[in-house]
Amino acid sequence: MSGASGTPYAAAVLRALLAGGESVDLVVSRASRLTLLDETGISFRDARWQDDLREWLGRGADGKPGAWGDVDLGGVRYWGAGDLAAGPSSGSYATKGMLIVPASTACVAGVALGLSKDLLQRAASVTLKERRPLVVAVRETPLNGQTLRHLVALDDAGASVVPASPGFYAGATHIQDLVDFVAGRVLDAAGVGHGLYRRWKGEIGGGSRSPA
Repeated sequence: MSGASGTPYAAAVLRALLAGGESVDLVVSRASRLTLLDETGISFRDARWQDDLREWLGRGADGKPGAWGDVDLGGVRYWGAGDLAAGPSSGSYATKGMLIVPASTACVAGVALGLSKDLLQRAASVTLKERRPLVVAVRETPLNGQTLRHLVALDDAGASVVPASPGFYAGATHIQDLVDFVAGRVLDAAGVGHGLYRRWKGEIGGGSRSPA
């Protein structure tokens, strides 16, 4: 997680990964902690990360507690953003890939330029050099020319750029539906199965939506 607005997207991706039996190495940048506090009122603390993460993932997109019940965190390993000796900072640490959700323009710039100012940027650099999938869910608007050039550089390096822009053809009736659509597209780009949204079948009218 980087510091852009959009913590509900990250929560939806994490819940789907855990529900699908995936193991997760979680990195929460310093800036994203401020965003999480602003959007949810939750202070994410290293010493109590499990309690804070469980509280966060239990909330819906509207911020109301208890929407998802008690989420099993058995598949999560948490790494501090300043821990450059962490597992994901090395190419010999086996992963399937990396998702940056949400991705701020500052994070995009750092990864595109190959910086390693924190574990998030270092892990992204490792992911690219090891030719593993890197999905960047950029969530800022408007985008200036410099950021667009950084996004093109990431695409050229093999990353998948997934703007956090929800589609409306999947029959959304709640905010959570729109959040889940973006989360689902992120997981699609990473090749991870899920049932977060109803897929387009190429038909107009009543048959245009298939079940999740």
